[in-house]
Amino acid sequence: MKSCLMLMFLCYMVKLITSDSVSVRLVNGNHPCAGRVEVFNDGQWGTVCHYWWDIADAAVVCRELDGGMAIKAAYEAHFGQGSGPILMGYVLCSGSETALKDCSSDSKYTQYCNHNEDAGVVCSEKGL
Repeated sequence: MKSCLMLMFLCYMVKLITSDSVSVRLVNGNHPCAGRVEVFNDGQWGTVCHYWWDIADAAVVCRELDGGMAIKAAYEAHFGQGSGPILMGYVLCSGSETALKDCSSDSKYTQYCNHNEDAGVVCSEKGL
């Protein structure tokens, strides 16, 4: 019985971890490695609130997209306002993470963000 319960718990945890995959894209930039940061979660694209957004967060996005070094963390919808849900907020990356989903964030407060506070990045583009 104990083994069965442990197996059920492990299966549940694997489902939680794998269902939390987030993809990232950049929108409205003047080159492929610049733009408003958008994340894909639970079947929809949404934006990232700029609260706590900094160059360490931008570095993770650039790394995840293979876009070179982070040059700028953009604020206040620098690349235009997104639409749809604001899916991430209060992102806090150390800068060493391989994906934005690996960073700490608190999305329960995204209700206080508006699309005029969408985050963006400018990356150097690989090889430049």
